[in-house]
Amino acid sequence: MTDKEIELREVSNPGYNKTHSKDGTLSANGTIHQDPVAELPLPILKQHKRKILKNLAVLSLAWLFLFTGYGAIQNLQSSLNKDEGLGTVSVSVIYGSLVLSCMFIPPVLIDALGYKWTLIGSMFCYLVYMLANFYASWYTLIPGAIIVGLGAAPAWAAKCAYLTNRGKEYAQLTKDTDAAVVTRFFGIFFMVFKLTQVIGNAISSTVLSVPLNPESNSTGNFSIIHEIEEEILEQCGAQYCQDITNNTNLKRPDDRQVYLLMGIYFALGVLAIMIIWIFLDHADNQQSDSASTDGDGKRPRCSPALLVATFRHLRHPNQLFIIPLTIYRGLEQGFLSGDFTKSYVSCALGINMVGFVMICYGVSGSLFSFLSGKVVKYIGRPACFWAGAVVHFCVQVALVYWKPIPEQLPVFFVLAALWGLSDAIWQTQINALYGCIFSEDEQEAAFANYRMWDSVGFIMAFAYSSYICTNMKLFILLSVLGAGMIGYTIIEIKECKRERNSAALET
Repeated sequence: MTDKEIELREVSNPGYNKTHSKDGTLSANGTIHQDPVAELPLPILKQHKRKILKNLAVLSLAWLFLFTGYGAIQNLQSSLNKDEGLGTVSVSVIYGSLVLSCMFIPPVLIDALGYKWTLIGSMFCYLVYMLANFYASWYTLIPGAIIVGLGAAPAWAAKCAYLTNRGKEYAQLTKDTDAAVVTRFFGIFFMVFKLTQVIGNAISSTVLSVPLNPESNSTGNFSIIHEIEEEILEQCGAQYCQDITNNTNLKRPDDRQVYLLMGIYFALGVLAIMIIWIFLDHADNQQSDSASTDGDGKRPRCSPALLVATFRHLRHPNQLFIIPLTIYRGLEQGFLSGDFTKSYVSCALGINMVGFVMICYGVSGSLFSFLSGKVVKYIGRPACFWAGAVVHFCVQVALVYWKPIPEQLPVFFVLAALWGLSDAIWQTQINALYGCIFSEDEQEAAFANYRMWDSVGFIMAFAYSSYICTNMKLFILLSVLGAGMIGYTIIEIKECKRERNSAALET
């Protein structure tokens, strides 16, 4: 154990004994245990490292294939299945069932099946939803949404626990801190994960841009951007109110194009499951981090206990202050995939252009997810948060007043890229903030609250999507963003005072 690790342990636990040995590990009472890693031959150490990195690559690649399809389908729901709001309602149902699943299913399923088979079983739920999109109706899409929502929570929980365990194993082999290696592993994973927006949307735009009916292209004047009358175009953007019936851009593509698209995404989902099944190594479920164990060092088997702890954690002032920003993160994601894609891109350019614009969002998100962790070291966490807030505020104000027209095509891509920049900050920094402001024994309940309130934001965004105009949705976003940043600033002020008090006591 390094001196840095002992210092960190002493900060979180003042009674921790600092007695240590270079060749041993230290228990909470100061007892020295011989480090088994120190006794391993160098070739064995290298083999273990390669095996862990292989599993990181396998899990990242499987997630890339699975969410290449699922993410692109979610982006298209508000445009492909807009009748009676079926697409947006189905996404709202997904996150509603995900909230319930988070509280009850993951611990039981992981204990029963282990990480690998939990991942495989949960990924099949995503395939069910993809199949439902072959014939989208209230009788297929809503049950499929419930199933994928129930499967999403154990899938993400197993993925997070598996990566955490592997990261800690790698930290032992490299003599690095757990926090440093686990953060690095998640950074690599999310960098690959963000590429799903690029690949999935590239596939959707390519398939939907090329007509399968030869007669539709008989004149040779086919264009991927569809022109519409100016009076119809006036109803796009912030003025979109779900009442445009004569806009040909919003017409559902040919069924054969939809079937081809869903077939490609389904095949990628099957490939993802095969990758996990064949290449991912099993992991011991008891090698969980302390945030997911009870006082006896065992994983809590009673899911209702987590539910009680989650709501009990709401008494924590910091948790109350961070709720608005957590809800905002779900709201802004829901607006982008449910309203920006329909009210601006599909309405003014055509459904086939959704993927091209969202590619720009995906590239920006992937790049800044990687950079935000490095930039925060130099400018600090508050500056990073406020940069994301200012960018989103400016983009949303611009969306209120901007009239989307095909002649301003670059603007669509710039706005999507700026949205991806801020979204990357929210995804990385809000997660990090939860880990920093709550103690280790509070983190399971804290992150359960994060998942719950983030999902509440998604549910809200898609639930009211079909009933209010886009400008009202933007005003809601701006209001919640303002409330979220006020709460966040209060947290930072409190943390700053706490650190000053701790420094004063030490001196």
